[in-house]
Amino acid sequence: MNTQTQMRREILEIPRAVDRLLHRGGDDIRSAAEAIRARNPSYMVTVARGSSDHVATYLKYTSELLTGTPIASLGPSIASIYNRKLNLAGSVCLSVSQSGKSPDIVEMARMAQQGGALSIAMTNHTDSPLAQVADHCLNLHAGPEISVAATKTFVNSAVAGIWMQAEWAEDDALRAAIMDLPSKLEKAVNIDWPEARAALGARNSIFCLGRGPAYAISNEAALKFKETCQIHAESYSSAEVLHGPVSIVDSGFPVIALAAEDEAESALAGVADEIAAKGATVFATSEKAMQASRLPTVRTGHPLIDPICLIASFYAMVERTAAARGINPDAPRHLKKVTETV
Repeated sequence: MNTQTQMRREILEIPRAVDRLLHRGGDDIRSAAEAIRARNPSYMVTVARGSSDHVATYLKYTSELLTGTPIASLGPSIASIYNRKLNLAGSVCLSVSQSGKSPDIVEMARMAQQGGALSIAMTNHTDSPLAQVADHCLNLHAGPEISVAATKTFVNSAVAGIWMQAEWAEDDALRAAIMDLPSKLEKAVNIDWPEARAALGARNSIFCLGRGPAYAISNEAALKFKETCQIHAESYSSAEVLHGPVSIVDSGFPVIALAAEDEAESALAGVADEIAAKGATVFATSEKAMQASRLPTVRTGHPLIDPICLIASFYAMVERTAAARGINPDAPRHLKKVTETV
């Protein structure tokens, strides 16, 4: 009998979903990149919630590292609840929403465009209300996503965003790494970190750590632990976790440190080792960790792309964790696929 969850099937489809985006999304992505280059913004803003907001955090770091252009997150309630206007003349507004239906995201994107921003929407539904208020709409080409937990739409959103930035920056090395992603992701979705799953045991609290672009992945990981496993997970930058949160760490307390192969890796691995020395059970996706246990990972050859493979392996792990706890990750309690917030 086939007991594979829908979430598992969608995780395994990630490489094909990304390949589909790479084959079908190029014209729209290059057009949006050209519009950004023509505008030459001094800053950009993002509008998103939940997993989509973690994509926005990832793109904030990659934009600042790649182009030197800062990105700030806008609170959708400024437009939808408070009915205020922002002066966004000369900026670019990037809205991220799998469904493109949430009224507050749509209203904020509309207000941003009216306030002078170049509006770019990333959505899996190009006939959605969000797409209608955008100057450019990037189709994620992820295909139908049935499981409540976003997986392939998260990955395709991140790929679409970083690809747009690569075209904007005209960065050939980054473009090449993106085009090679399907083969890397095929390996990544088949790594599910059984050692980390075993260490969780009956624990119901965990820290997820990251730094730079990988911090966005840490945020997404913590959300997925809560959403699919009913585990209370908190995400911290490795630069912040020792400033107070570490006080709750006791013997065996589980920690997962998600490190890309970039300039922040040594610092993150050092913090992971420091927490391990306090008695925690720490896992790190880095060969630079000495006391923390090392998790296998797929490196992409480009530091800005590594986090995408990290989240693919994490998804494989968290789905297994939910199943081991007798929880159906396709239908988390109290949740539905599309949450329409005012």
